[in-house]
Amino acid sequence: MAKDKSKKILGNGLLFAAILALTIYAVFRGEDMNAVAEAIQSCDVRWLAPALGCVLVFIGGEAVILKLLLGSGGLHLGLFRCFLVSSAGFFFSAVTPSAGGGQPMQVYFLRREKIPVPIATVTLMAVTITYKLVLIATGFALVLFQYDVLVSRFGHMTFLFWGGLAITTGFTALLLLLVFHPHMARRLADKVLGLLERMHILRHKETRREKLLRAMDDYHETAAYFKTHMGLMALVQAITFVQRYALFTVPWLVYKAFGLTGHSWLAIATLQAAIQAAADMLPLPGGMGVTEGLFLTVFEPIFGAVTLPAMVLSRGTDFYCRLLLSAVFTALAALVLGRHRVFPEKEASA
Repeated sequence: MAKDKSKKILGNGLLFAAILALTIYAVFRGEDMNAVAEAIQSCDVRWLAPALGCVLVFIGGEAVILKLLLGSGGLHLGLFRCFLVSSAGFFFSAVTPSAGGGQPMQVYFLRREKIPVPIATVTLMAVTITYKLVLIATGFALVLFQYDVLVSRFGHMTFLFWGGLAITTGFTALLLLLVFHPHMARRLADKVLGLLERMHILRHKETRREKLLRAMDDYHETAAYFKTHMGLMALVQAITFVQRYALFTVPWLVYKAFGLTGHSWLAIATLQAAIQAAADMLPLPGGMGVTEGLFLTVFEPIFGAVTLPAMVLSRGTDFYCRLLLSAVFTALAALVLGRHRVFPEKEASA
């Protein structure tokens, strides 16, 4: 088991390194690196400090949400420890395909803090739903009120936006179905699994069916939690909007750092949200490659001659600096979390 886990970690690491190398090659091929460096040096660095602050707000926002959600269940985990759990989620989401490694590692670290797995699962389900709803709301707002701008900015890449929005909406709808109609979701999952087996896409395994249906039964607790904490969930949704738009603000701060004018914060932040929605369509670690390419396409009319340097600063801040910071705090989490028994009575009842 440990050997298989080591191979998986190594494979994810090699995949991340390969995609990063290809991204760097594709972005900078044929570009004058001296000109890029000079443009970056000419910008007003006073705008970049708030950009780094936005990254901390993004990570810290989830820490606040975790503390609130756990606290509502009588589990009082300190804010710094929640920050470490949040960092671990962002780090492993960034380095694994489709962000698949983030929440399992958060469950692992919460379990080390003696948070029962069912409570951790409910908490992270709430985080995921509110997180996705921000992208969905922004995406549909752009379609309804700024569709011409959206199409003109994305051009021939508009299909990525539609695909990403459709996948995010479908995934969130499935999560909401699990939460509010668990019996219906259970029957639907059973039918889909049976169909896949009859089509010989999956082999028939009774253990797989039992595991899936047993896991879906756990969402009864999630449904009960949502229905009895609607006020708290509204607060969490509001915090999530602030958290996500803190990160979407980074391109606007870079825009100001280059002394550019003429475009509002809202126009730039919502386009960045649209890029994020489009990047979610492809199962690439951290959306690498597609995010950089979309930035160069979408923001070229806005940043003009400094689009490439702006992409370097923006993406370097909102992803690569966040990756580095979350890596440091994830290492700290491995050292700090679980070193003492926080909720022994909860563990006994779990």
